[in-house]
Amino acid sequence: MAGRLIDVRHLGRERVIGCFELDGVLVDPGPTSCLDVLLDALGDRRPRALLLTHIHLDHAGASGALVERWPDLEVYVHERGAPHLIDPAKLLESARRLYGEDMDRLWGDPPLVPIPERNLRVLEGGERVLGGAFEVAYTPGHASHHVCYLHEGTAFVGDAGGVRIRSDGLAVPPTPPPDIDLEAWQESIERIRAWRPDRVAITHFDSYEDVDAQLDEVARRLRLRAERARDTDRDTFIAGIEAEIADGAEPAIRPAYAQAAPPDQMYAGLERYWRKRAEAASAAR
Repeated sequence: MAGRLIDVRHLGRERVIGCFELDGVLVDPGPTSCLDVLLDALGDRRPRALLLTHIHLDHAGASGALVERWPDLEVYVHERGAPHLIDPAKLLESARRLYGEDMDRLWGDPPLVPIPERNLRVLEGGERVLGGAFEVAYTPGHASHHVCYLHEGTAFVGDAGGVRIRSDGLAVPPTPPPDIDLEAWQESIERIRAWRPDRVAITHFDSYEDVDAQLDEVARRLRLRAERARDTDRDTFIAGIEAEIADGAEPAIRPAYAQAAPPDQMYAGLERYWRKRAEAASAAR
């Protein structure tokens, strides 16, 4: 893969959040709490554009601070996410409900600086951007505002392609609230597969060339975890996730899995999905 992966060392830990840099383009700059690490890695290189897969704070939080530093920086984002970058109030309110007192420690203070509308390049999916170098696909499921980018055989898949801390680790789907959509996610996985990329580049963490195996495992675990969240309680679900990590990852990288995809949040996102489905079915009767 051309370019490099910058480990922004979230909370000081390696291989949790990565920012991909390609010829001045940053894919998912990471959170504001890691801004100094990112800037140190960039040195005197000025980015010319940010490509956001989605606006969750672990992927896009530093975007506003980077625009403050370089006021003409272009930020590419899906149309559903763009309003929340211009006015982050609702996004941050939702995040504070999820993270509570840990919000600033995890994501920075402030977690997201508003971005002027003039800096945003709003996407629907299907475009080719930056001189045609990046193809865009709309890939909801993990988030309603998620997109992926294809560049010279590499699919930058954010969270749609799962979490995999190291090549010998397991591939898992991150399912935090508020807008997990299982059916849409499965369709997005097939949309990525249809690109027939040489590799998938994932924020959590690195790039991998066993593309079909990665996508198959994420899809399989997504189905199994969804069933478990539907059929068991929170503590049983979390115990199952912890057992998966213990069985499929060496002790040295287990904390990175728990940090990138906390089991309690994985349950919360899937429980909300099933609850919303039940509410919709009840309202339709």
